[in-house]
Amino acid sequence: MQQNSETHTLDDIIAIFNGCFEKEFNTKLVKGGDEPIYIPAEHKTPGYDVLPYHAIYFARGFYSSALHEISHWLVAGTERRKLEDFGYWYEPDGRSLERQREFEKVEVKPQAIEWILATAANFRYFASADNLNGNPGDIAPFKQAVYAQVKTYAEKGLPQRAEKLRRALSEFYGTEDGINLAKFDISRI
Repeated sequence: MQQNSETHTLDDIIAIFNGCFEKEFNTKLVKGGDEPIYIPAEHKTPGYDVLPYHAIYFARGFYSSALHEISHWLVAGTERRKLEDFGYWYEPDGRSLERQREFEKVEVKPQAIEWILATAANFRYFASADNLNGNPGDIAPFKQAVYAQVKTYAEKGLPQRAEKLRRALSEFYGTEDGINLAKFDISRI
């Protein structure tokens, strides 16, 4: 898998996402600061401009962060997309093992989609426990759950918006169309 700033530019991922969803969903992908955040159109959030469109801000200009935040948007239904950060709780790094397991449960579907999108873009995916200052414990069951969800998507298909973006990434990066499970190696995430 590639992971190269020359082949995976922020301008490209922004253009691909916005080309797929800006008109139909009034949603734009935006390079953000230190923390990612989703802000619905016309929503007042301290430190951010009120915008006429929904904004997915990804962290620190990282391509991988863009894929991750996009994946949360792709999982969120219509009502959740009306809420800042989709209305989900977030507890920062340093979570207890119990809270970490709760966090992982809500991350399975987005991370499975992220892995599928990364593969379509020929970009390396790493499972994220997102608990850098805490003890995430054994994340092998989490990785297994993400892989199982990838298998489910391969068998039953992706949600419509996720499939649209997967196809756009596959076309742009010239990768194999479809979800080929042979491309998903759990030992490498």
